[in-house]
Amino acid sequence: MRHFLLCLIMATAVLSTAGCGFHTRGNTKIPSEMKTMILNSDDPYGPLARAVRQQLRLSGIKVVEDSAAERMNVPTLHLEGENNHRSTASIFLDGSRAEYQLVMTINGQILVPGKGIYPLHTTVYRAYFDNSSNPLAADSEQEVIYQEMRTRASEQLVRQLLAVHAAEQQINGSSVNTPVVLGQPDVITSSSEQSSNAGVALGN
Repeated sequence: MRHFLLCLIMATAVLSTAGCGFHTRGNTKIPSEMKTMILNSDDPYGPLARAVRQQLRLSGIKVVEDSAAERMNVPTLHLEGENNHRSTASIFLDGSRAEYQLVMTINGQILVPGKGIYPLHTTVYRAYFDNSSNPLAADSEQEVIYQEMRTRASEQLVRQLLAVHAAEQQINGSSVNTPVVLGQPDVITSSSEQSSNAGVALGN
């Protein structure tokens, strides 16, 4: 029950800060227990791990090497990887695809010594205009878009890390309860969405 309540409070804190334009970089007081952290990933040099590591550092969090001694003293952020999905969002009148919807889901968990393991989850959506006339350019643009989505997802993960500390305080009764504010997964918009007006949206 305590774990369920903690997850609920974490979700409330994350969605509330996301909805009000909260940004972690430069204007957030990082809790002392989160100022140093281990970043663990099955692909430590992959694009997701690099994006998360950069966001942690921009947020004032020191990333240290993994070791048995460090794991006893500082939190460990484990990335379980990313899952990317692409579906057709709209079509032209001739039936060809006009726009895709890209969905990136990232799962992970944070282990706080002496307190427990807390699940992390974030989803980012992005509309992408199909440029089938130039496949090489389309592939390059899509990779840039995925990197933007990783950056946005990394920002959300950092907010969830801070929410772990806030949730613990609320569970322990050391902070004022806040109302539940429901929100939506992050959606990245771009000028490409305007081009899709020539297409026919699916599902309508």
